Amino acid sequence: MTDAVNSYPGERLGLPEKGQGSIARPGRRIGALLIDYLAATLIATAFFGYDQFALPSEAGITLFSPMIVFAVLQILFIPTIGGSPGHRILGMRLVPYAAPGWAGLWRPIVRTLLLVVVIPAVVWDSDQRGLHDKAAGLVLIRG
Repeated sequence: MTDAVNSYPGERLGLPEKGQGSIARPGRRIGALLIDYLAATLIATAFFGYDQFALPSEAGITLFSPMIVFAVLQILFIPTIGGSPGHRILGMRLVPYAAPGWAGLWRPIVRTLLLVVVIPAVVWDSDQRGLHDKAAGLVLIRG
């Protein structure tokens, strides 16, 4: 037996088609990711420096510092303000799918670990939820 085709992303989840509470669309998601990674790069450069001529073996933590700062920002801000700074600036928030409310501590950690691997974030379902959000039981909505 096949599932009925959704007429819009989030319909199967009981979310509205448009406006507050609807699924956040890809343009906003990508914009938020760019904002967050730019902020992480600026912070990492300020604290760890940047040497464009260093070989990866010589660079040490500076090579991965933007990704580490990015992960820390995600893990800190998702449970405290309901999303990353990029999400909030662009009018989105992350909420638990099954029981709306506080995301808790484990959900942001799982989501972030999968997000830095990249592959789960670019694989979406019909509701435009990335595998990193599905694994953490979260949904990124407008609002």
